[in-house]
Amino acid sequence: MTVSRTICLGFLAVIGIGTILLMMPFATSSGTWDSPIVALFTATSAVCVTGLSVVDPGTHFSFWGQFFIALLAQIGGLGYMTTTTFLILLIGQKFNLRQKIAIQQSLDRPGMSGSNQIIRSIIATTLIFEITGIFLLMGAFVPKFGWNQGLWLAVFHSVNAWNNAGFSLFKDSLIQYQTSPLVVFTVTGLIIFGGIGYQVILETYMWIRDRIKKRQTKLVLSLDFKVATTTTIMLLIIGTVAFFIVELRNPETFAKFNIWDKFLLAWFQSVTPRTAGFNTIDIGKMTNAGLFITIAFMFIGASPGGTGGGMKITTLRVLTSCTKAILQGKEEVLLYERRIALPLILKAVGVLIGSIATVIFATILISFTDPEVSFIQILFEVVSAFATVGLSTGITGSITIGAKLILILTMYIGRVGVLLLMSAILGDPRQSHVRYPEENLLVG
Repeated sequence: MTVSRTICLGFLAVIGIGTILLMMPFATSSGTWDSPIVALFTATSAVCVTGLSVVDPGTHFSFWGQFFIALLAQIGGLGYMTTTTFLILLIGQKFNLRQKIAIQQSLDRPGMSGSNQIIRSIIATTLIFEITGIFLLMGAFVPKFGWNQGLWLAVFHSVNAWNNAGFSLFKDSLIQYQTSPLVVFTVTGLIIFGGIGYQVILETYMWIRDRIKKRQTKLVLSLDFKVATTTTIMLLIIGTVAFFIVELRNPETFAKFNIWDKFLLAWFQSVTPRTAGFNTIDIGKMTNAGLFITIAFMFIGASPGGTGGGMKITTLRVLTSCTKAILQGKEEVLLYERRIALPLILKAVGVLIGSIATVIFATILISFTDPEVSFIQILFEVVSAFATVGLSTGITGSITIGAKLILILTMYIGRVGVLLLMSAILGDPRQSHVRYPEENLLVG
């Protein structure tokens, strides 16, 4: 079995186990067996860290059902191979070559050295951020709901925020806390750091440590770090300004709030599409411009190596750098004085084409199964599913079973990755030693 098939089948196995657990009577608040489609949709959404739901998790599921959702989101956020590797380390077993290659591919690392230490560091980083988020959110939830319920709400939302899952136990997501700086900045902080990737967090820590200790040897920041941080900051600024402008006079979202609260709403809305799924405004009441900007941000997604989905911001930067090189008449693609290798450019193009094709195909299919739903709502739902975001205009629970199955498949494709899934289906590519003659072609 190829490495890509191992990873893809691993995610399917976790989804299957999660579906069975969520169907159990003790997982539902009614104490009865749950619908297979509801359990499958919820399990897929949790493992794929999406957050789309056909029911209200806070009322439909019991404590154990909610616990399973959080656990599945944790496994999905860490990744199947990371979780499996951690369990193998716990029982003291050693890795064979195939397992090492799978770890390398799942972590998107060029080499296999130090994988054990990397896994331990990822788990430690996850726990540090999630525990910090729990303590901060307890300050908002415990005074209102008491210690027991407040603690569980803090745990559930911290885990879902860090893993960019977006499930909430509140019926209106976080709308009731839309003007709470504590909740807004805690949740958005977890989303950003969870989605930016472990390598960026590690390099940030090392840079701060060297500054504090005033070491003579300066840390050379990687290209991944530079691209991830600058692109993330740029998108956050652009998103905040854009949402502030397009929703400023919308009476259903921003209009009734003061300037500071409007900033909080715009800031949260610029963070959550990449790719968390929480919302502090009614998404279905946004302007068409606001919905389209949200779709664009969802499609872009987070960083590779993080818990978010989407096309990834590194793919965006490679493609925009290609465009810049063409406009400047250059034959090399440069990023921060580094030349981008041709295989990486081809991979970025493949990710873009595969992502667009998946979104178009899923949108067309749902347009056939649910013709009464507007195009913008279908497109929004499909991009949200593919980019593992979880935002919705409110149609998830009312669409047909066929449309729900399409969204389930779309979430799965978005989580494992288009190229990885195609590799699993077609098998590992074989290198060809045949070189064909070159010829020009009119383009553009």
